[in-house]
Amino acid sequence: MDSWVRFNSQSQAKERVFRAAQYACTLLGYTLQKGGSGVELLKMVKQLETHISLTRKLMRLGNSAEAVEAAKRAVHLSDSVLRLCLTVAHLNKAMYFACDNVLWAGKAGLLPKLDQDKWSQRSFRYYLFALILNLTRDAYEIRLLMEREARSSHGGSNATWTSSPPSPSPENGDLSHPHPSSSSFPVAILPLLSERFGRQFHLLGTVLRSNPPLLLDLLKNACDVFIPLDRLGIYPTGQGFVGACGLASSILSILTIVHPWLKLKP
Repeated sequence: MDSWVRFNSQSQAKERVFRAAQYACTLLGYTLQKGGSGVELLKMVKQLETHISLTRKLMRLGNSAEAVEAAKRAVHLSDSVLRLCLTVAHLNKAMYFACDNVLWAGKAGLLPKLDQDKWSQRSFRYYLFALILNLTRDAYEIRLLMEREARSSHGGSNATWTSSPPSPSPENGDLSHPHPSSSSFPVAILPLLSERFGRQFHLLGTVLRSNPPLLLDLLKNACDVFIPLDRLGIYPTGQGFVGACGLASSILSILTIVHPWLKLKP
């Protein structure tokens, strides 16, 4: 009960719940349309989705200031890559929220002559760039952790490798193993590449399993990126896929609010 009270007291948590409801309506509308449901039911679901979207925009008023403050904090990070990715990502989020606020004013009738399509496209462009930077940050942290894991797992194998005798070579007089012909070289290297990729995938799985916050952030950003890609027409995926991705990322965001230790820091 204490967790629910703490969750319900946060405006961001409520916005995440509304976001999950909005994309659930998107997915439901797509499912009903494919199932041949009645026009009235589809219209009701669409209206509910529109009202929830407008409520979310109202709840995000002032979020630009929070994004700017987050960018100010990110400027002081010691890691240059994290500093660049997080600072620019937060600044793009600030612009996204600012465009979203203007769009809310247009939908609410405060700016009746506003070109809503233009401002919607503009906000999604900022949103997409912020997500790309967040995914870049995730990939960078994964690379650092994989390198650290590789060093720790192979730290004790160097002595064994250096103590083994060198393999015979034609220069030392051993001609029993001639060089492979050029035609067999690609065949011989395929097992080596397969083994290398297998080790990398195993290392990636180990890193993600041992770092749940990084895994959740990667999944959330990967789901979210399809939304602006579809809205901007860069990679159209359809309402059903967008609804499923939005619902999944919203649930993951709610998990990070309910359990703060799952939120990736900084």
